[in-house]
Amino acid sequence: MRGEFGWYSSTGANTAKPGIPMRVALECGGDVRARAGAVVCASSIVTVMRVFSHTCSNTEIVCALGCAQMLVGVDSDSDYPPDVVAALPKTGRDLDLNIDAVLALKPELVLTSLTVPGHEMVVHALRDAGLAVLVCDPQSLQDVYADIQAIADALGVPARGAALVAQMEALMPAVAVAGDRPKVLVEWWPKPVIAPARFSWVTDLIERAGGCNPWADEDAKSLPLDHPRVLAAAPDVVVMSWCGVKEENYRAEIVIRRDGWAALPALRHGRIHAISEAYLGRPGPRLVEGYRRLRACIAELQEQGTHSAI
Repeated sequence: MRGEFGWYSSTGANTAKPGIPMRVALECGGDVRARAGAVVCASSIVTVMRVFSHTCSNTEIVCALGCAQMLVGVDSDSDYPPDVVAALPKTGRDLDLNIDAVLALKPELVLTSLTVPGHEMVVHALRDAGLAVLVCDPQSLQDVYADIQAIADALGVPARGAALVAQMEALMPAVAVAGDRPKVLVEWWPKPVIAPARFSWVTDLIERAGGCNPWADEDAKSLPLDHPRVLAAAPDVVVMSWCGVKEENYRAEIVIRRDGWAALPALRHGRIHAISEAYLGRPGPRLVEGYRRLRACIAELQEQGTHSAI
């Protein structure tokens, strides 16, 4: 099971440098930020930081900040923006990153994360290789915003980071709801069913879009659910956002044929939706599209008044 969806829980501690949020660690031999961004010399020669991105979300953040020209390579799962990543060297998938290949690209900074189970081993390997590493581990929407700003600061474009965060915030307004909020089950994986819990930016997105996550009080990033727990929660909407699976390959019949699920409000009213993991599982700029699609699902349900009481 591949992808970036944050059901991993890290017990490792990071030590942040001054100016970087405590949750984001920048481990390096010098001040990376001092070398970041475009530097115009007297001869008008412009130099930019050499950046390697390990994880899709970081690649998308760098590009959204207008810093695609800094990328010297990406992981093999980075697929957006396609015109940018197509031309870049790819050095392996999330847990199978070729550290020697990364070293050969001579990056000044590696952007990575702890959003995939096992990523801590890759982070340790990158550090052991002497690379400067900025590690993101978002657990809420505010954490995502903080990571965007930390990356912008490290690349020498802090104003762009603030502008991107402000734009995302404006495009994802919190919806006021009169009465009960529809209960939304987002599935990271179909077997076993894995859903976001308290420490997930998706729980925040559901809330902003006018719904609620039935497992928002569970102290985890995500958790596996057996059928009795789902039946007891009685979700009004089921959203397939299966990690590492293309949206066109999501199959509602996999949800429909589960034992006992036909009684759920979501299935009784045909509320099974597909929202690509690229829009919900990657903590970056395209969460805006995930929010938009969640809001559309919830708004349709609310207009028809077919959701159950919490």
